[in-house]
Amino acid sequence: MRFIHLFILLFTVIGYGAGTLPYELDAKIKHIPLNSNNYSIHIQEINSQTPIASWNAHKERVPASVIKLLTTYAGLLGLGYDYRWETKFLHTGYISKGILRGDLIVKASGDPTLGTKDLDDILTQLQSFGIKSILGNIVIDRTLFDVSTKNNSGFDKNKYSPYNAMPDAMMFNQRKSTLCVTSQGKHIKIERDIPDWSYKVVNKIRPVNGSCKKGRSWPRVSISEKGSESVITFSGKLAKRCGKRTICKIVTKPYRSFYYALKGEMKKRGIKFKGTIKLRRTPNKATYLFSHLSVPLEDIISIIAKKSNNLMARQLMLTLGAKHYGSLATPYKGGQAIEKILNRYDILEYGTTFIANGSGLSRVSKITAQSLGNLLEHGATNYGQRWMDTLSIAGIDGTIRRRFRHSTVYGRAWMKTGTIRHVSNIAGYVEGNSGARYVVVILVNDKKSSLYGRKLANTVIEWVANNL
Repeated sequence: MRFIHLFILLFTVIGYGAGTLPYELDAKIKHIPLNSNNYSIHIQEINSQTPIASWNAHKERVPASVIKLLTTYAGLLGLGYDYRWETKFLHTGYISKGILRGDLIVKASGDPTLGTKDLDDILTQLQSFGIKSILGNIVIDRTLFDVSTKNNSGFDKNKYSPYNAMPDAMMFNQRKSTLCVTSQGKHIKIERDIPDWSYKVVNKIRPVNGSCKKGRSWPRVSISEKGSESVITFSGKLAKRCGKRTICKIVTKPYRSFYYALKGEMKKRGIKFKGTIKLRRTPNKATYLFSHLSVPLEDIISIIAKKSNNLMARQLMLTLGAKHYGSLATPYKGGQAIEKILNRYDILEYGTTFIANGSGLSRVSKITAQSLGNLLEHGATNYGQRWMDTLSIAGIDGTIRRRFRHSTVYGRAWMKTGTIRHVSNIAGYVEGNSGARYVVVILVNDKKSSLYGRKLANTVIEWVANNL
C-alpha cells in the first residue's frame, strides 16, 4: 500500500517553473507568508531515484550552519570515525638527572577539544621521563594553520561570545576565558578558572542589598583591547544574595592560555620552570617525548552537528586543508579540501558551492538543496544509523531538543539546523508513518524567515512524518 500511496503522491503534483510539489503539501504551505522564490524544498526517499518534492532545489542559498553537514561528512570521508588529533611533545638539548637542559616543545595539530581536563594526562606523561626541572623555554609550534590573528570573527554584535571564536592550531579550552564572580558580603571576588595572566581584569562591581533580580542579578561586562592585551571590566550592581556567576568570553590567544595553564600545573606538581613562551617551528633535531591524543572524530562531529559548534567546525575544516595541502592551511584550502573530498562521490552540484569557513558564520557561503540532498543520501546509504545519530534528534537532543517535543515527529527526525539573520534552514532525515526514511531539506532565505521559516519547515517535516 505504501508504494501505491507514493505513486499517487508523485503523480498528484503541482508543477511550476521552480519545480514540483505534491498537491497535499502545497495546500499546507501556500498560505504561509513567504515568497516562494525564497525557499527551497527537497524530499526524497532513501535509495529512491525520484524526489517526492523538488522546489528551487538547484538554486544557490546561504546555508548558515547546515554547511556543517559538508564539513563533518567530508571529515568522516577524509579522516574516518576513529581519527584523533595528535599534540606532540618534544624537546631540544638533553635530559640528565631530572633536568631538561633545553626547551620543551609542543607541536600543535589543531585539536579542537584540548583543554584543562587534558593537563593531568600531559603532566603525568611528562613526569614519566623523570623531568623535575626545565631550564629552557616552552616552545609552541602552531604553524600547521595560517589563520587570522583576531580572537573573534566579529560576525555580529556579540563578537566576544564563544560562538565567534577564531581557529588556531594550538587551541585550548575552545578559546574561552572563564571567570567566576562571587559576592562575599562587602566584597566581590572575581576568579579565573585557570591562572591565565594574558589578559587583565578590572573589578568595578558594587555590592548592594536586596534580592538577586533584574539590574542586581548580573554584572555588566565590557571588553577593550589595548595592543596585544585584552581588558575585561566588570561594573554595575550585584546583590549580596547572589551566588556564583560564571562568565565566558573570547578575549585572548589560546596558545597563551595553554602556556599559563601548563605552567600553573607544573608548579603544582613541583616541576621547576623559569623560562617563557616562544612561538616557532619545531627544530629538525628535536627529540620526541610523547603524544596526547584527542577523543575520536566521531565524538567531535556529533558535537559539531548537535550543538552547532562553530569553532570545532572551523578546526576540522582547517585540518582537512592541512591533510590535503600540507602545513600553513588556510580557510580557502580547507574549503577546497571539503569540496574535493565530496566531489569524489559526485555529491555537490557543479559550480554551486562556496565554503567560507565551514561553520556557517558567513553570508557569502553558498549551497543548493540538491547538493545537501545528495550528501544526506550518500551518508544514509553508506553509514546508516551511525551517521544519522551524529545529528540532532527531534525533541531529544541538540538544537532541536525543544522542537517537536509534543509532535508526531518526536524521535523520528535527525536534523541539522542553520539560522542567521534572514536565514532559517534545516536538513536531515525524517521517518514516515510507513517506517521508510526520507531525506528532507528546507532552505529559507527571506527577510521574514525569523517569523515564518520555522513554521514552513515544521509543516513540511510533519507532513512527511504523517503522510509518507
